[in-house]
Amino acid sequence: MSIAKCIEQEQLSAVFQPIGYLASGEILGYEALIRGPAGTALESPQALFEQARREGCMVRLERSAARVCISAFAKTGLPGKLFLNFSAQAIREIVSSKRDVRQFLGAVQFSVERIVIELTEQTSPEPLASLVSSIRVLRDGGAQFALDDYGQGNANLSLWIALQPDYVKVDRAIVDGVANSAFRLAALRCLQVLANAGNATLIAEGLETVEDLTVCRDIGIACAQGFVLGKPHATPSASLEEQALAAIAAVSIAVFPEAVKLAPRTFSASRFLTNAPSVLPATCNNDVLDILTARPMLHAVAVVKDGRPVGLINRRTFVDAYALPYHRELFGKKSCMEFANASPVLVETGATVEQLAQLMTSEDQRYLSDGLVIVEQGRYVGLATGEDLVRAVTEVRIEAARYANPLTFLPGNMPIDAHIKRLVESGAPFHACYCDLNSFKPFNDQYGYWLGDEMLKLAAGVLSEACDQCKDFLGHVGGDDFLILFQSEDWESRIRTAMKRFNASAVQLYEPSDIEAGGIQSEDRHGDLRFYAFVTIAVGVVPVGPGSDIDSNAIATLAAAAKREAKRSGDSFYVCGPELLQVTKTGLI
Repeated sequence: MSIAKCIEQEQLSAVFQPIGYLASGEILGYEALIRGPAGTALESPQALFEQARREGCMVRLERSAARVCISAFAKTGLPGKLFLNFSAQAIREIVSSKRDVRQFLGAVQFSVERIVIELTEQTSPEPLASLVSSIRVLRDGGAQFALDDYGQGNANLSLWIALQPDYVKVDRAIVDGVANSAFRLAALRCLQVLANAGNATLIAEGLETVEDLTVCRDIGIACAQGFVLGKPHATPSASLEEQALAAIAAVSIAVFPEAVKLAPRTFSASRFLTNAPSVLPATCNNDVLDILTARPMLHAVAVVKDGRPVGLINRRTFVDAYALPYHRELFGKKSCMEFANASPVLVETGATVEQLAQLMTSEDQRYLSDGLVIVEQGRYVGLATGEDLVRAVTEVRIEAARYANPLTFLPGNMPIDAHIKRLVESGAPFHACYCDLNSFKPFNDQYGYWLGDEMLKLAAGVLSEACDQCKDFLGHVGGDDFLILFQSEDWESRIRTAMKRFNASAVQLYEPSDIEAGGIQSEDRHGDLRFYAFVTIAVGVVPVGPGSDIDSNAIATLAAAAKREAKRSGDSFYVCGPELLQVTKTGLI
């Protein structure tokens, strides 16, 4: 069947998908979507427009589809705006004459201000000047304008700036999965900043899960569209789906993906790179001495052949050797490889913090005296001192530890504080559970840091499994201290189950003889030998009700106090009462 016959026989039909406000759950409007003859190969819009492209009647189909959608929408009596899809070519043709503009706007059987022209990707927007003029004509007639599928194809920042849309619909490729992607979250936040600057309203397209919806709501995205809010239908509801309304109205806040697990940061060796001259293997030692004399701050000289380092001459080693009697006469004209380290420590410019940290803990510690040779894909770039490496890695580690624990990669103190503040500001009720390992220090002293680290990773894994990743936040305060901010209603059963699981699993890290004895003998802080039972978890709980007048610092202070009470209790579990919360507010704790 041809497109012309579909139009003539009035076999096109419209369906409408709701677009809702994420702050209130109210309807902004509906996107009109055209359908071909039911039960045929042309029923889907993709097939319909492909056929129109082959027949060369794309614009005719678009204009016919608009008339069908406008008429059908008027009959539904639905509230809000009607979003109509048009290509750039169709928009230009509509405004090519005043008669066509009047005909299009006159076909609207309700207020023209409810119409939003949505620019699709079907044809190129170029030339932009004529498109801008055409859109201005439609706007002057009362319609608004939306940029569709932002983030794909022609819908780029240049187009946004040129067209100044009232609405920007963010493509589902960016939105879908935002609850589990720190990168998508960052992209949406950047688009939100741009929208605010350009007086545009963002619409997140393709939302299919409550989790994605909640994240979009919490970062301030104004509107959304997708199956979770409502599917396309010929007679859709005048309200969003119940699951969407429940998520929008929920007091609980989302746990942003950037705070769930942070990967090691990429480290650039250019941070401590020193541009230094190199020499060839055939260079004589006298020439090396001249270089070191001329550059008194240079700690070493690299020996490079065909662009690749083959040796490193340490200043101190070289000068000390030359100071010996007759060494200058004996070695001055010989190859500099006589005093070179033929296997220097090489570091790629793109080395990660973890790789550099492994280098610092390796058995080969020559980098401390000789320094490092910095290479890019094996080719010589420059030098670095051991001191610079240690300083740079230490600085990055200290900075990173504030955001993510380097052992468990769980969020550190900065994300913990940020999430507590979000909870308090939102007025959401939650339970702050401060978790601490009993008898961990004696275990670590007895078995060493390697098994101590395994014990901490075990705790992190068990506590993580106790959390609903979309509601509950787990952070690693430091050492053997963890903090869970529970929004799950069944928080107590979750944490008590985790305590039992950890306590049972921790025993397996002990030697059989210690397991049989029920613990270990170790020195206490006074140097006296005493018996310590197996490592277990103690949990102090601070319940924070909805709209509590308490700040994040007070919560942290009270959680630490509750933990101490838990360690003294019989079952290592303690929930502080309302009287302690009141004491904290008055500043007496």
